[in-house]
Amino acid sequence: MNPFILTLGAILAYLIGSISFARLVPQWIGAGKDVTDHEIPVEGTDEAYKVLSIGGNSVGSMLGQRAGMIVGLLDILKVCLPTLLFKIYFPGQPVYHLVVATAGMIGHVWPLYYRFHGGSGFSAIVGGLLVIDWPAVFVTPILGLLLGMIVFRNIIFASLGWIWLLIPWLWWRFDGDLAHILYALAVNILFLLAMIPEYQMAMKFKEKGKYIEYGIGNLKSNPMGRGMLKIARFFHVEIK
Repeated sequence: MNPFILTLGAILAYLIGSISFARLVPQWIGAGKDVTDHEIPVEGTDEAYKVLSIGGNSVGSMLGQRAGMIVGLLDILKVCLPTLLFKIYFPGQPVYHLVVATAGMIGHVWPLYYRFHGGSGFSAIVGGLLVIDWPAVFVTPILGLLLGMIVFRNIIFASLGWIWLLIPWLWWRFDGDLAHILYALAVNILFLLAMIPEYQMAMKFKEKGKYIEYGIGNLKSNPMGRGMLKIARFFHVEIK
């Protein structure tokens, strides 16, 4: 392993990951709209708050599902392509592409060009996984959804459980390889850190006695959240 190449790859992946398509796409197709000014209404109240995570969901909330999907796809590609490049050039040495995938996610969450205010990391994780272990992109979300809706009866687990499941999944898929386990742990830690503002906002509305209203408003604000609400209703899972 060449430390210079590894460091260079991490830096380049971070800089590419720092490109915020959630900001660029609305400028291109949304008549110059700024996603950071978009507000999410709190269900059943006259309150609203500015979007905290700047990514595909935020753009989908502001400009609709098509725009959100474009942003999501571009965010996936900006992590996927550098990761793939390093996997091709350094076969049999997973540390290279695992570090590049992690650095790309860090850039997405804390972009250098936008005062370190980016997305939560969903698309960045998917971009890396498409190269690292593409079945994980499909298996872990389905498993997380089923466990959340049927076993735990919890919409948060149904939405986020797939990220937590990456740890045992990659452990199993790569026979306990330390590099892949550390990648899964890093992804989870980075995601938890990225979600701190969301957690703080949720606690703010919980103190006001409007936690449920906040949660429903958040889910209804974007296509993915509305889909999750429909699934929750199908399984008779309450938001709590």
